Amino acid sequence: MKKIFLVLLLFFSMTVSAQAVDGTVNVASSFSVQATADRLEIIMQKKGLTVFNRIKHSEGAKLAGIDLRKTELLIFGNPVVGAPLMKCQQTVAIDLPQKMLVWEDKDGKVWITYNSPQYLRDRHTISGCDKIIAKLEKVLASISLSASTE
Repeated sequence: MKKIFLVLLLFFSMTVSAQAVDGTVNVASSFSVQATADRLEIIMQKKGLTVFNRIKHSEGAKLAGIDLRKTELLIFGNPVVGAPLMKCQQTVAIDLPQKMLVWEDKDGKVWITYNSPQYLRDRHTISGCDKIIAKLEKVLASISLSASTE
């Protein structure tokens, strides 16, 4: 019963806070950009993902004399998921490792944005990897939801 409740809660939360736009999924966060990115990094590491890099675009922009709202990009992955996906269609490697962008909009709202696995499937005409795509969707949704809510 508890498991069913958690699944329903996850589904409801994602339908309320996530929006799919042009191949990306946008999840509203209750935290600042830095706190959200910190939470993402911790959750990713706990799930056995490798965080390859964390780029603070707003700091880079400042060096160029450009004022950019807080924007951070986390680049992460796991060959257990990525390699089988690439075996199905090697061109998906151009979009791997995965990325999550944490950014603040003009109203001060913080978002997590990532490429929809369905978008990657369509973009690269991936077939025969439905289970991997579904697993990737669940993992990305779980990570973004955990990092964006209390």
